[in-house]
Amino acid sequence: MRPIETRYARSGDVRIAYQVVGQGSFDLVFVPGFISNLDLQWEDEGYSRLLKRFSAFSRLILFDKRGTGLSDRVDTRHLPSLEARMDDVRAVMDAAGSGRAAILGASEGAPMAMLFAATYPERTRALALYGGYAHFHKWVMAPERLEAFIETVETSWGTGATLPNFAPGRVDDTHFAQWWGRFERLSASPTAAAALARMNAGIDVRGILSTISAPTLLIHRRNDARVDPEASRFLARKIHGARLVELPGRDHPIWTGDVDRVADLIEEFLTGQPAVADTERVLAALLVTRIYDTAKLGDRMWSERSQRFQETWRLLVGRHGGRVAGTHGELMISRFDGPARAIRCAAALRDAAQQIGVAGAQGVHVGEIEMRGAPVGLTARVTMQLAVRAGRGDILASRLVAELAIGSGLHFVDAGRISLDELGEPLPVVQATSEQHLEPACRPKSKPMEPAALTARESEVVSLIADGKSNAAIAAELKLSEHTVKRHVANILLKLDLPSRAAAAAFSARHTGPDGP
Repeated sequence: MRPIETRYARSGDVRIAYQVVGQGSFDLVFVPGFISNLDLQWEDEGYSRLLKRFSAFSRLILFDKRGTGLSDRVDTRHLPSLEARMDDVRAVMDAAGSGRAAILGASEGAPMAMLFAATYPERTRALALYGGYAHFHKWVMAPERLEAFIETVETSWGTGATLPNFAPGRVDDTHFAQWWGRFERLSASPTAAAALARMNAGIDVRGILSTISAPTLLIHRRNDARVDPEASRFLARKIHGARLVELPGRDHPIWTGDVDRVADLIEEFLTGQPAVADTERVLAALLVTRIYDTAKLGDRMWSERSQRFQETWRLLVGRHGGRVAGTHGELMISRFDGPARAIRCAAALRDAAQQIGVAGAQGVHVGEIEMRGAPVGLTARVTMQLAVRAGRGDILASRLVAELAIGSGLHFVDAGRISLDELGEPLPVVQATSEQHLEPACRPKSKPMEPAALTARESEVVSLIADGKSNAAIAAELKLSEHTVKRHVANILLKLDLPSRAAAAAFSARHTGPDGP
């Protein structure tokens, strides 16, 4: 993506940084929350996804409020009023050549957006408010909590210390937590951030709500960690004709959680048409794998085994018809056309991890993802959380995976339900288990035999198992009955003293030369 030009508008004696993206038929001004940085926001996958969605149907006007990001700082001894900060919206619109626009206010940007709509009704096409409020102390922080927050800002700003206040569900996401620390540092200094918090503490626009005449959409997370959902319910009662939509989740920033759902709601509200399906998204099965050191191997040995596993991971993903989709911190992400292949690959990776001497845990889920680039969005985040919650050696999958894999010969056991912040209700999950009907009833205690012990036909079968094919697919390719294939598989497991098909796939991967096994 080419760099977006940043320009400056003059609002009194202050210069306000702004950007214009997209060429839609109407203007949409995005008023950000507590802090922002026009350049840095494009580096976060959720933030950039949201802005690209908005700019696809509008001419999107972005800006950093005074005191934040690329805009001028404020005099902490003489804090500006909300009216002065609200007028920055008008100054940016004038500079961008926008006579009338839809206004989107997120979090602390919502009171500014409401005040603008009440002050300049002729310039307000519509009003969308996300996680907004009319009175800071009533619905965001009581005075004592505010002082504790300001103390955190003054002592730990720039380390990501405020993340639990805004997005507690992302605290364990190392990549996002590091980005949040940069977001703090590049959006405001500790002194400026404390000043912004004190400015926001004075917000009270309850008196102007009845004067807002623009069509209004309200969006709020049901368990919002920062702004009480009652804040938007109050706005819905006081703003004439306002419509409120409550979404699942507790993470507060508009660019976290299911950003596509937020974008869909705003697009339909502003255009009158449902969001057009994204042809760049496809249904896929995601597999997220993580390994960890339970034996306390030491840095050098752990690094060697970790590198060896990653090489095996790439090999086995390819063998099972998948694609390596990248890494996210300690998590390894791969995608498959179907859930059965993903589960079989996960089983092979589980066995490979044991043989290498590390502990593995994996999650599998099915959903829409981008055709290009690393998987992002709700499907990817759910799969990552499944992998994080999976125990040692476990393959934890959504029940949807089991339902779509019916007839594949895979076995699943119910694992109850788990609550995820971004889903409206608990997610039913299952554990993938070994295909016990293919295992020999008893196994002699003799030493495992070498690959040469397999017949030519058995070698063909084990090679096709390693390619991720089911018994039915193997039977069709070799022109055998499915019952005969089952017999071959049972004999292979017996001869090689292996516990499962997945182990046979891993065995084949280790013993395949340039000309085949």
